[in-house]
Amino acid sequence: MSSSCIIIPCYNEAKRLDIDTFKTFQNNNTAFDLCFINDGSTDATGSILNKLALNNANINTINLEKNVGKADAIRQAVLKLKAYDYIGYLDADLSTSLSEISRLLTITKAKHLDFVLGSRIKIVGSSIKRKAYRHFFGRIVATCIDSGILKLDIYDTQCGAKIIKNDLAQLLFKQPFKTKWLFDVELLARLKKEKDFRFCKTQVKEIPLLEWHDDGDTRITFFEFLKTPFDLLKIYWQYK
Repeated sequence: MSSSCIIIPCYNEAKRLDIDTFKTFQNNNTAFDLCFINDGSTDATGSILNKLALNNANINTINLEKNVGKADAIRQAVLKLKAYDYIGYLDADLSTSLSEISRLLTITKAKHLDFVLGSRIKIVGSSIKRKAYRHFFGRIVATCIDSGILKLDIYDTQCGAKIIKNDLAQLLFKQPFKTKWLFDVELLARLKKEKDFRFCKTQVKEIPLLEWHDDGDTRITFFEFLKTPFDLLKIYWQYK
């Protein structure tokens, strides 16, 4: 067993799971294990994941009977993976590649950090591809989040690629989240409430991704977009 594990939440991903990429990467990778969590899928996702994990010691699966949403699916997985030193997660569509999450993990260990966030900020030499409207909306939300709630100078709270030292992860994921789409923000709000400001400034690091590609198949509904201001207020009052 590796000292690190990357969680990949899956809900009805049968048609877009790139099984060959996962299998090839894990056949040549010893840096971390993969844990797929099947979040009550109604398609063939469960059987596909079970076959992927078959005879592969670096891949395991957790099957949930009912769909609980990304936030609680990741939370349940974290609480089951206590044996690892580091826990991370990324999206099943591989908008953040496995090589990028591996790079984030390497940086986390080398710099002895407790919490690393991937960031979709464009820098020289990077390849960040996002739909214009999603980028625009994301920047508005991110600005409101950091200026009004977190105040940690974080550019991109919503990128689905994070690495957390497991003792800290067990603390942050212990309780269910109040929100679903904005659970990444709530996670950071919990961190700030549990730890002091100095810890956040020294042990939390935002790392620009070298590659991130938007697949265009968002799972966020228009209704969830409309709920954003109310969810932000909920987080503010819960963790102020």
